[in-house]
Amino acid sequence: MLARTELDHSMHPLPGSPPVRWRISDGLVPYEEAVATMEAEVAAIADGRADELVWLLEHPPLYTAGTSADASDLIDPDRFPVFATGRGGEYTYHGPGQRVAYVMLDLKRRRQDVRAYVAALEETVIRTLESMNVRGERREDRVGVWVRRPDKPRLPDGSVTEDKIAALGIRLRRWVSFHGLSLNVDPDLTHFSGIVPCGISAYGVTSLVDLGLPVMMTDVDMRLREAFEDVFGQTASA
Repeated sequence: MLARTELDHSMHPLPGSPPVRWRISDGLVPYEEAVATMEAEVAAIADGRADELVWLLEHPPLYTAGTSADASDLIDPDRFPVFATGRGGEYTYHGPGQRVAYVMLDLKRRRQDVRAYVAALEETVIRTLESMNVRGERREDRVGVWVRRPDKPRLPDGSVTEDKIAALGIRLRRWVSFHGLSLNVDPDLTHFSGIVPCGISAYGVTSLVDLGLPVMMTDVDMRLREAFEDVFGQTASA
């Protein structure tokens, strides 16, 4: 089996497909409202009543539990609301300063290959970071995008410390994707201490601002859209 790094990361749609709707919400969107909207959009896309959609937003502080979440990884259950969700993965944090991208694509128009889709989402983040001179990397044994931190003490095994800068969690229904990715721009990183993020305790979390890049969310959105179009094809503002 090919490593995700070795897969073809292009997920462009069939010729003649309409552009992906690109929507950005201001303010903090409640999690339950976002899930209800995703459910309706995914059903419409699967039925052919709506074009594909990428929805960028921020949430108020909360934790979500994926289908593989271990209850022992919820360290501080009373800190923020906790939502069980149907996406893959374990516990993650969402909150202000983190760009969440809910990606609703019809893989029947692209490639019906879940590993390739995950790799393409990772590629989108990696290209976004590269445009800001940050090297994001994949790890075959853990999903998401990681940044090496030679400025921090080495791990017990002597290897270079790595921090997670973007998390991924997806779900498919009738080959339409939902949920997606979250990129840490300038969240309160102490909020991650209430969980073991994605069930991985050996590594930390970081953000663009933590790495010394005081970027604006609007700038990140622009770069994310450009990277998405490189990997997935044309978009149109919704």
